[in-house]
Amino acid sequence: MSRIEFMAGLAGQRIDSLISEQTGQSRSMAAKWCAAGLVTANGRAVQKSHVACEGELIAVDVPEPEPAHAVSEDIPLDIIYEDSDLLVVNKPKGMVVHPAAGNHSGTLVNALLHHCGGSLSGIGGVIRPGIVHRIDKDTAGLLIVAKHDTAHNMLAAQIKDHSFLRRYEAVCRGRLTPESGTINGAIGRHKQNRKRMAILPDGDKTAKPARTDYETLRTGAIKNQTLSHVRLTLHTGRTHQIRVHLAHAGHPVLGDTVYGHNDSLANGQCLFARELGFIHPDGRHMRFEAPLPEWFNYVLKKMV
Repeated sequence: MSRIEFMAGLAGQRIDSLISEQTGQSRSMAAKWCAAGLVTANGRAVQKSHVACEGELIAVDVPEPEPAHAVSEDIPLDIIYEDSDLLVVNKPKGMVVHPAAGNHSGTLVNALLHHCGGSLSGIGGVIRPGIVHRIDKDTAGLLIVAKHDTAHNMLAAQIKDHSFLRRYEAVCRGRLTPESGTINGAIGRHKQNRKRMAILPDGDKTAKPARTDYETLRTGAIKNQTLSHVRLTLHTGRTHQIRVHLAHAGHPVLGDTVYGHNDSLANGQCLFARELGFIHPDGRHMRFEAPLPEWFNYVLKKMV
């Protein structure tokens, strides 16, 4: 960590703007430094909205830059299948797939680099080597990883033409009517909350078509709350697709605090990527199914 010090000039300028001018960094980066307690004015920690006084001594403790690539970490992996072309991995709930802001270690990619060394496709770049598709941090289940670019391209092409099987199981709120069917709705970034996705109106050019088939396996209740155990098949792979579609239909995934309810009926998001089916680069048809994890079965046992 290095320190930058300077005297504020004319009064009336916000501290994040002033730091941006002095350091060449963005105002959003300056705001993050303020939020982390790295900025002081005359020795007192200040937030981004602080208005500088003329002659104030501004000090910024600049953290070391984040690594521009993912690093190898010895993290256990639940590998369902592996050969010289690809792996099928059962990702645990709570693990991020690849490094990003706020998650530079402990990710699936960090673990894959340790397990595979340099044997991962490079199409995803240095931050996402081998990653053909993703699932949310709080969603557990099966992911396919490509060990070289040829395998990556072949698998990605199957995802694009919708011949790649991705089937999930979830517990959601309420009773779906009809019990089986299809949810269609173009998904894009929420207009007010940019951290969320939403079904957007027809004609919105920022939305992408999305289709989810569902089948109710069982309906029950916990604490007088009606719940449904459902199987879901993705025909497209939009960000948060299942969660957005079920919430839009009035049946959010149990434990989904972003699109549903913050309650105690489940320990986290009850959504599991259970099945994958695809054509291997050598031409074989392959299909994998992971057993439901203990935390998922615990919820099912409580449903009466």
